[in-house]
Amino acid sequence: MEVVEEAQAQLTLAYKPCLSASDLMTSPGNTAFKNIMEGKFQFAIDRGGTFTDVFAQCPGGRVRVLKLLSEDPANYQDAPTEGIRRILEQECGVALPRDQPLDTSRIAWIRMGTTVATNALLERQGERMALLVTRGFKDLLYIGNQARRDLFDLAVSMPQVLYEEVVEVDERVVLYHREPGAGTPIKGSTGDLLEVQRPLDLEGLRTKLEGLLARGIWSLAVVLMHSYMWAQHEQQVGALAQELGFTHVSLSSEVMPMVRIVPRGHTACADAYLTPTIHRYLQGFCKGFQGHLKDVQVLFMRSDGGLVPMTSFSGSRAVLSGPAGGVVGYAVTTYCAEGRHPVIGFDMGGTSTDVSRFAGDYEHVFEASTAGVTIQAPQLDINTVAAGGGSRLFFRSGLFVVGPESAGAHPGPACYRKGGPLTVTDANLVLGRLLPSSFPCIFGPGEDQPISKEASKKALDNVTVQVNNFLVKGSNGVDPLTPEEVAMGFIRVANEAMCRPIRALTQARGHDPSVHILACFGGAGGQHACAIARSLGMDTVHIHRHSGLLSALGLALADVVHEAQEPCSLLYTPETFPQIDQRLSRLDEQCVEALQAQGFPRSQIYTERFLHLRYQGTDCAIMVSARRHPPTSHSPREGDFGAAFTERYLQEFGFIIPDRPVLVDDVRVRGMGRSGLRPEYPPQAQNGPPRVDRVTQCYFEGGYQDTPVYQLGELGQGHRLPGPCLIIDSNSTILVEPGCHAEVTKAGDIRITVGAQSPTTVSSHLDPIQLSIFSHRFMSIAEQMGRILQRTAISTNIKERLDFSCALFGPDGGLVSNAPHIPVHLGAMQETVQFQISHLGEDLQPGDVILSNHPRAGGSHLPDLTVITPVFWPGQPRPVFYVASRGHHADIGGITPGSMPPHSTALQQEGAVFLSFKLVQRGVFQEEAVTEVLRAPGKIPGCSGTRNLHDNLSDLRAQVAANQKGIQLVGELIGQYGLDVVQAYMAHIQANAELAVREMLRAFGEARQAQGLPLEVSAQDHMDDGSPIHLLVKLNPVQGSAIFDFSGTGPEVFGNLNAPRAITLSALIYCLRCLVGQDIPLNQGCLAPVQVVIPQGSILDPSPDAAVVGGNVLTSQRVVDVILAAFGACAASQGCMNNVTLGNAHMGYYETVAGGAGAGPGWHGRSGVHSHMTNTRITDPEILESRYPVILRRFELREGSGGKGRFRGGDGVIRELLFREEAVLSVLTERRAFRPYGLLGGEPGAPGLNLLIRKDGRTISLGGKTSVTVYPGDAFCLKTPGGGGYGDPEEPAPAPGSPPHSTCFPERGSVYEYRQAQEGV
Repeated sequence: MEVVEEAQAQLTLAYKPCLSASDLMTSPGNTAFKNIMEGKFQFAIDRGGTFTDVFAQCPGGRVRVLKLLSEDPANYQDAPTEGIRRILEQECGVALPRDQPLDTSRIAWIRMGTTVATNALLERQGERMALLVTRGFKDLLYIGNQARRDLFDLAVSMPQVLYEEVVEVDERVVLYHREPGAGTPIKGSTGDLLEVQRPLDLEGLRTKLEGLLARGIWSLAVVLMHSYMWAQHEQQVGALAQELGFTHVSLSSEVMPMVRIVPRGHTACADAYLTPTIHRYLQGFCKGFQGHLKDVQVLFMRSDGGLVPMTSFSGSRAVLSGPAGGVVGYAVTTYCAEGRHPVIGFDMGGTSTDVSRFAGDYEHVFEASTAGVTIQAPQLDINTVAAGGGSRLFFRSGLFVVGPESAGAHPGPACYRKGGPLTVTDANLVLGRLLPSSFPCIFGPGEDQPISKEASKKALDNVTVQVNNFLVKGSNGVDPLTPEEVAMGFIRVANEAMCRPIRALTQARGHDPSVHILACFGGAGGQHACAIARSLGMDTVHIHRHSGLLSALGLALADVVHEAQEPCSLLYTPETFPQIDQRLSRLDEQCVEALQAQGFPRSQIYTERFLHLRYQGTDCAIMVSARRHPPTSHSPREGDFGAAFTERYLQEFGFIIPDRPVLVDDVRVRGMGRSGLRPEYPPQAQNGPPRVDRVTQCYFEGGYQDTPVYQLGELGQGHRLPGPCLIIDSNSTILVEPGCHAEVTKAGDIRITVGAQSPTTVSSHLDPIQLSIFSHRFMSIAEQMGRILQRTAISTNIKERLDFSCALFGPDGGLVSNAPHIPVHLGAMQETVQFQISHLGEDLQPGDVILSNHPRAGGSHLPDLTVITPVFWPGQPRPVFYVASRGHHADIGGITPGSMPPHSTALQQEGAVFLSFKLVQRGVFQEEAVTEVLRAPGKIPGCSGTRNLHDNLSDLRAQVAANQKGIQLVGELIGQYGLDVVQAYMAHIQANAELAVREMLRAFGEARQAQGLPLEVSAQDHMDDGSPIHLLVKLNPVQGSAIFDFSGTGPEVFGNLNAPRAITLSALIYCLRCLVGQDIPLNQGCLAPVQVVIPQGSILDPSPDAAVVGGNVLTSQRVVDVILAAFGACAASQGCMNNVTLGNAHMGYYETVAGGAGAGPGWHGRSGVHSHMTNTRITDPEILESRYPVILRRFELREGSGGKGRFRGGDGVIRELLFREEAVLSVLTERRAFRPYGLLGGEPGAPGLNLLIRKDGRTISLGGKTSVTVYPGDAFCLKTPGGGGYGDPEEPAPAPGSPPHSTCFPERGSVYEYRQAQEGV
């Protein structure tokens, strides 16, 4: 079926946009009336992964819209060309053969958004390319930030790198430090001084490049250290490559001249990987037209929401080309139509849902990941979540689960007649919310059949049987569910899953989601709009008349953009304002000249100037415009950027730092040529009530209801349609739910007024649908608490490193939900809350807030301060639940700055201790008392009190505020459902986690029984001092339970490797979650099937005054190694966090360093990655060298350090630091004596090694734990352990083959990046 969907509309074109009409009328790209009079067509085309949408402005003002398959080789070679051909043929009445190039004389312009780049990235189908990088950094992009994407994935699945080969370039540029013998300083573009430490060896490089050409590699990415501010070496390399004949060379200094070599390098690689692919597509597209479109303006949408000429369209700026059109579409239409109220864009497609926000300005991010590749470039903040029409539906361990797996286009949902799985689309079809007759006959093996409701019902029936079997087995008195109730349950769970990122997106910037308009578009969004809006407290949904192809319409409405940006390192002060103005003016001229070259007169060019500002000593830079802040006598002449920065910072973070200097990281100008159409539909005469096309049956809460169906094309201005009803056209289906009312606006759009939801009675008995919804709600509460904490905290550790957790607990102190999932916090806070309940008893009063960090009270190590708030409810004598937040404070006193001393032997040396301290008593913050305790370590010889009291107090207040947010949210939940129901579901969600762990333990035990193996497993490993960690696990497969007995573990040690009991429980929960192998609620229930025996006085349950800081970061890893060894899950990973601290009187630096991951059944261990109980990101090399007196000489994989086996262990890394000042170096490491074990014949990984290389050439082994003074010219070489191998090395591993195409759509956007950063702690 070659024509999929087609529609047309007659309209009169008007120009009444948010911009002035006179501006638009005179723009060269906006000569709409002229084009109409001359009989020319204007095409805006969105080429998506499945469908291509065409929006055409025809002569005379007529609009045509067309939807066709993006891939249909039996009928046409290129979908956009075919769309243009059909419309020209039909409108002009002239046959246009497909095999002939199209006449372009009647085409004014073509605008396109395309997923060509995104698909090439997702499928890894780009150009063969090589990476050229500074010597010593050949594995830098492979290691990246060293954090793993999925905390609980033992295989550590990571995206493939884009480059095929790496060539190290002999060159090195460093920051000038005035050392003896330093070279001549050179000035970078930022104003910083540098020196060439190692000249560029072009002749040696020539031979290597000729080898690449001989191997068929024609595209290069060149990424050299500090090239963002001194690009000469990259330019020389680029010139040599072009001389040799490389067809494409991406220089990182040109692709995106911003500091941080890792994201800049990934961006350059993406550019080299994707741009040739894009150019090949463009060449093929142009061949379909006479003259190769030489005289036609062809523009492409970039990720930042601006159009650029076809010749300027590059890979690194193209990954959001398609979705960006939709954002522009609703920004120009809905925002203006709804009186400039802020708008949330909700674009729900077949595979995923895109969420974005517009409130008068496009919201950009400057670093985001797509398909595992970090792109450092301006891009609209479009948040993709793995919940779309094709998201698969599962019933797992008593929970309704939606996604993230997707059915994709093939086989697609069950209703596509290709044997596909049950999906959201199937659920909507069964519920009557989609009408089979509105779909074209393109389904089935022959792609000639209608959609199959019967196939959806069959798939749903199978899942319904699973649900009811679970309910019968549980004997909880719940009646069996009908297939419709199951389908409705999945829809409700999907809606709740999609609400969570919308809440996060708005609250992250200090906005209330309920004050927004929901702009719904995309093929699947109309069925969910009312429910999403109602859940978020929104009262209006706006659905554009062409919502099914709004991205194409957005292309017609967009502006042509040219951007110029350069790095900077100036202070924002009156002394530097002239330099800032000069830079802005120069970039402004570049933008204006570029747009004038495209034919725009100066009167139609608008420029906006930006500064990328941050407080000194922080990493949180904000790109601000002074558009709403005119210049003052104390600002640059271009505007008061300082006031704009202060306003944004206060909005997003809740405070400012008045006395802190502000730095300028980048200077940017965005030039826009006004070119877009601004069509407005005229009022249509209302001829009586709307015609009901038919009446169908739709299922809602309570059963089926008669639901009128209306054709969108027959509706006129002023028509009002009460819910329930369906509004359909050829591109979309809109569901107006009961209690809601739809009306047709003067533009022909649909505005839905969302009514209050009918009250539903939820009992305290277990309902699996409600359980799934409560699971999302409980997690959302913890996430929202975290957002408040991050916004209101002041320290770098909490605000930027995101080293904190927030949690909700039941009335017994049992963990209900915890976010984010920092491994060492899992379960530990529960111990803290339950200790306070037991310790304080009746002394807990309303208005009290408890502070604790003592290991005996569930603490992990002293810098982690836990703030607990008991919550009382009217009529209840005891707290009905608890909320808590745990944050890592940068310093709380002790013998060393940072409160993590490598040689502590007693707890009091590690900082201030709080066992059970009332931080707030009867509503009063006890500032004097807490200050006294924080300063108390200073009374101990050799110790200091806290070195940053101001940050401690500010962060503690932020933790109290986060708890208050949690109390408010749970209070709202109780107000909606009642206290008994909320408390019941707290228990139910814990029981659900228990069930999943019991199923895993039962299956493991039964498998051993089937093999005739005993129901006891054990393992033992050692700390480097010889202390054994011993575990015996006794399994009970009947009950699905186990006893974890650590008897035989060594005694408490004289040092700081002692691990509090809470650490062992956190490690156990982490391992149980990994062994379960799927998402489960991480709460108290995980430990319910488990009895844990830890001998008192051992290294895992030391005396109250034992030092513990090393236990948190090192012993925790060994506990994990022992548990996984007992279960035979995988070989040992590096088993160490490799803690390195460097400091002197004026600076301090701390890092943990990656190593090798263990291999397992079916996978090789990942190299150069953090494992298990840590996932800390590492500082970018350029940031490290710009802020600290060091030079990073090497950071690469330690080849061969992984253990041999059928599956190889991952390699550790080599990291070499050259010191430029005298300082104290401290290392706290393990696995220097005992190697990471292999399994089933696999060999162990190599042990780690810490080497100090003195300036005179002496090499000294430092051992695992030490502090030493280093001097200028000394170097520290850290060699981290490799992972163990798995299986007999003589047995060949399976051939790698091609990597399977994932059916999980990768998330992206600021919400995803925030969560990844949280879990990278």
